[in-house]
Amino acid sequence: MPSEALQQALADRYDALTGSLRDRLLGFVLAAFDSLTSYRDADALAFIDRVVPVIVGAQQQMAAVTDAYLTATIADMLGTSAAPAGVQLPEDLRGISPTEVYRRPFVQTWTALADGKDFPTAVGEGRTRLLSITETDLQLARTHSARETMERSGTRFYRRRLKGTKNCALCTIASTQRYRVENLMPIHPGCHCQPEPIAGDRDPGQVIDEDLLKEAHAAIARDTGASDAGGRAPDYRQIIVTREHGEIGPLLAVRRQNFTGPDDIPAA
Repeated sequence: MPSEALQQALADRYDALTGSLRDRLLGFVLAAFDSLTSYRDADALAFIDRVVPVIVGAQQQMAAVTDAYLTATIADMLGTSAAPAGVQLPEDLRGISPTEVYRRPFVQTWTALADGKDFPTAVGEGRTRLLSITETDLQLARTHSARETMERSGTRFYRRRLKGTKNCALCTIASTQRYRVENLMPIHPGCHCQPEPIAGDRDPGQVIDEDLLKEAHAAIARDTGASDAGGRAPDYRQIIVTREHGEIGPLLAVRRQNFTGPDDIPAA
């Protein structure tokens, strides 16, 4: 049987390490963006040359820490010993060059200026885009490395572990479901959820936390006025779905959100 105390200690240490990594990376990237005196092409190139190597390095750190955490967690679950084998991620997790990705905040800024917005507002929109892109890239490093480590260990199923005391409805409801290891954990911009292996090779069923699902149902019912004593209406499978994003992969969304073309895809 896995040790509850050890599992919690491993999770706490992982949270601390990845949280620190995230904060340091975001601080560096945003400070580099804020330090620019203008946001023209030359500034974009200088910014990209400065930050992309650091971002790629941070993604590799996220992969290494995730590999170590999951290897230790799974070993404890199985009552075995194991050492992390290491995960080497490609630089282009999105399938396109990071250089192109990190030019997008500048395009956002230029577009806002072309739309007649003042300079501070336009730069603010570019900064917000940069924050979303960087957070998403770090989360992609987490999900890709987690899949590789869990597949290597023979784990078949996992769940998403919520981070902190405040989580969005998408993540909360999704955390009540089990996922198959061969599938990347669906994310969304700003998502901090963490993959957590499920012990054993028996399928626990789609819903693994009925109580939390009912709590989420009750909370939404209070806001929408829809309720059901059986705890199954509205049917959240008809509300929260997984869309396939061309760059990010599986993306949590609500059913009314459809990607109808390149301009409709949130390129976080």
